[in-house]
Amino acid sequence: MSSYIEASILHAEAEKEYKVLKEKLANAPLTPKDRTAIPLQEMPCGEPKKRAREMSEVALGYTKEQAIVEANRCLQCKNAPCVTGCPVAVPIPQFLAEAGKGEFKKAVDIIKKTNLLPAICGRVCPQEKQCQSFCTVGKMYKDAEKAVAIGRLERFVADYERENGLQNAPEIPGETGKKVAVIGSGPAGLTVAADVRRAGHAVTVFEAFHKEGGVMVYGIPEFRLPKSIVAAEVNMLKKMGVEFRTNFLVGRTGTLPQLLEEKGYDAAFIGTGAGLPKFMNIEGENLIGVFSANEYLTRANLMKAYDTAHADTPLYEAKHVCVAGGGNVAMDAARMALRLGAESVTIVYRRTRNEMPARREEIAHAEEEGVIFRFLENPVKVLGDEEGRVCGLRLLSYELGEPDTSGRRRPVAVEGSEHDIPCDALIVALGNGSNPLMEKTTPGLEADEKGHIKTDEEGRTSYPAVWAGGDIVLGAATVILAMGEGRKAAASINRYLAAKT
Repeated sequence: MSSYIEASILHAEAEKEYKVLKEKLANAPLTPKDRTAIPLQEMPCGEPKKRAREMSEVALGYTKEQAIVEANRCLQCKNAPCVTGCPVAVPIPQFLAEAGKGEFKKAVDIIKKTNLLPAICGRVCPQEKQCQSFCTVGKMYKDAEKAVAIGRLERFVADYERENGLQNAPEIPGETGKKVAVIGSGPAGLTVAADVRRAGHAVTVFEAFHKEGGVMVYGIPEFRLPKSIVAAEVNMLKKMGVEFRTNFLVGRTGTLPQLLEEKGYDAAFIGTGAGLPKFMNIEGENLIGVFSANEYLTRANLMKAYDTAHADTPLYEAKHVCVAGGGNVAMDAARMALRLGAESVTIVYRRTRNEMPARREEIAHAEEEGVIFRFLENPVKVLGDEEGRVCGLRLLSYELGEPDTSGRRRPVAVEGSEHDIPCDALIVALGNGSNPLMEKTTPGLEADEKGHIKTDEEGRTSYPAVWAGGDIVLGAATVILAMGEGRKAAASINRYLAAKT
């Protein structure tokens, strides 16, 4: 069911609520009853059929009036349960209090005490499963979707700061003379770079690709996270004195032991993410027209293959695309296929909508844009034509059984239910594993059977003076969880270097 509401209607309603709010505040402070009576401010979005063919951002962001109204829904709970759900412990009630007064710069400064990437986190973090799931307002309504829109407000105040030229680089204390290598410029790596640099250490970030930002650049589409926002955050680190070396694949261009032993780095952090795609291992998966979601999205996001007049990366033209998977990456790939010209896009998922791990908002946006969902089905064979190209899928039907270890009901195959559907491309979005390159080229660096680097509670690895965090340790997770790992590791690195000094 579509949740789209025209921006003009939302803005008009917000202006009315804003006037009522101002009148109440002019007479007395808001009571908890007043705050809970304020309606949730919906996020304006582009018109579905139009945006489905454009790369521009789908969610348009709050107006000033919407932000102030929404921030005043916060009850300012003394025990701040929302902070419990934040992996980097943002002081949420404090920043909401300032936003509710229209003090947006003060609000974002409070966020940046623990999170230097609020414009990014406000867009892509699953707040409904983290901070907002603990919100007292949502619990009062017995509906998590009516919690205070913490993520949308985080995005607003960060955008306000950037768009009004109010960003300022944190002051750096005296140089310590210590050097730290950060491998990977994704959310974990950028967080470590910022926190270690703020302690006065020299920091160099090594990035395998030609652009900084990691998964935020190659994995998350422009229509969810504009690349200009990632670039602005990277530029802020550069102003702080962080050096970036792109096109440097640690393990090939140079190894981790060489950085530490020959280049004089005193410590290193591995934040290379989980970029090894998983496949289904079914017949026909090597046909022309089968892509991992990683490759498909990287070609479009990082290499801009859709810009056929300028991009060197070829674009595989397909009219009827199928996507296997039910997570956020599957939603991104399906919605990207529409923007690359597909006439129809179908997501095939072996459970039901209720078990899908993707964010509710992303599922709703995909449906609004015309993506078709086939639940309780899964590919068992990719069908090809005489030229070796994908021409269809053989699917097997499922029914739900007892819950498995994830808590979701296990899909059970229905015997004899095979059936075929036509398509000319298949995108496999079943998650990612860890690239073994770092482990293979660093003797003594321990990893588990899945390739995740082993660390202690502080993020230390088995290799001396080396820490790790993010997806290379957790497996495929979220931006904010990776940042939380980065903050923990950076604090440990800073303690280590202080003691060494």
